[in-house]
Amino acid sequence: MAIQNVPEIFTNIDIAKLDLFVYDFKMSGDAFKSKVNLNLHMFSFLQKGKKHVHFLESSVDISSKQSILIKRGNCLWSEMVDNDEEYYCKLLFFSENRLRDFLKKHNHCTNEVEETPPYFILENDDYIISYLNSLSTISDAPKDFKENILSVKFEELMLYLINKYGKAFESYLQSLTTDDISTFRTIIEKKVFSNLKIEEIAFLCHMSLSTFKRKFIKEYKTTPGKWLQNKRLQRAKELLDDENVKPSDIYLDFGYKNLSNFSAAFKNKFGKSPSLINEVIL
Repeated sequence: MAIQNVPEIFTNIDIAKLDLFVYDFKMSGDAFKSKVNLNLHMFSFLQKGKKHVHFLESSVDISSKQSILIKRGNCLWSEMVDNDEEYYCKLLFFSENRLRDFLKKHNHCTNEVEETPPYFILENDDYIISYLNSLSTISDAPKDFKENILSVKFEELMLYLINKYGKAFESYLQSLTTDDISTFRTIIEKKVFSNLKIEEIAFLCHMSLSTFKRKFIKEYKTTPGKWLQNKRLQRAKELLDDENVKPSDIYLDFGYKNLSNFSAAFKNKFGKSPSLINEVIL
C-alpha cells in the first residue's frame, strides 16, 4: 500500500509554507490501515463514521461523538462509514512553529514534559460544533481575510481546550514540541499482541522493511516473522487455556486473516487444534 503524505495530498501548497490549513475530508467507503506520513500536527474533528489509529506504541478508537488531535509522524489509520452514511471529518493542520508561537505568547512553557500518548481525545461538545460551523462560514472567503481569521480561530480553539482540559492538554501540547525516543525492543514488545503485519510495524518505526528486518535479527537473533508468530500463538494458547474463549473469537486479534490459517499454525506449533484446547470432556 502506498504511503499517503498528509496534508500534501489535499493541497498544492508547499508543505514548508503551510502554517494553518483546513480541509473537509469525505468518503463513501471504508479504508483500512492506510499508511500515513503526517507532516503537520492535526485535529481530526469527526462528524460521521468511525476512526481507528495505530501509533508506534499505542492505538485508539474514535466515534462520531469525539475528535482527536494527532502528533505529526507515521501512523496507520482506518476510517469507516457508519450506518451506510458517508465518512466525514473536518481536518485542521498546524505547524510546530505556529504551536511554539502560541505557547510562548500565553506563557505555557515548561522544561518538564509529562509522558503522554501521541494523541489527545476531545469530546464534540456545543463549543466544538459551533467552532466547526464558524470554520465552514469562512471557507470561501478571500485568501488574506481567511488566513487572518483562521489564525484568530486557532488561538481561540487552543485557549478553549486549555480551559476545558487543563494541565492534561497543556502537557500534551508541550509533548508535541519534543521528539520521543523509545528503544527498539520497547517498541516491538508493545506491538507483540497487535494484529499488525511486520511491514506495518516497520512503517511505524520509520524504517524500510529491509532495515527493520536487519535490526530485528541483530536484536533478537531470529526473524521477526518467526518471533512474532511464536509470541502470538503462545498468548493465544494462554487465552484458550485460562479464559475459555473460542478460536473464532481471537484469530483476527493476532493477525490471521481467517480461522483456518490460525488453526493450521496453532496445530503446527502445539500438536493439536485450538478448538481442542478448551474442549470439555464429559
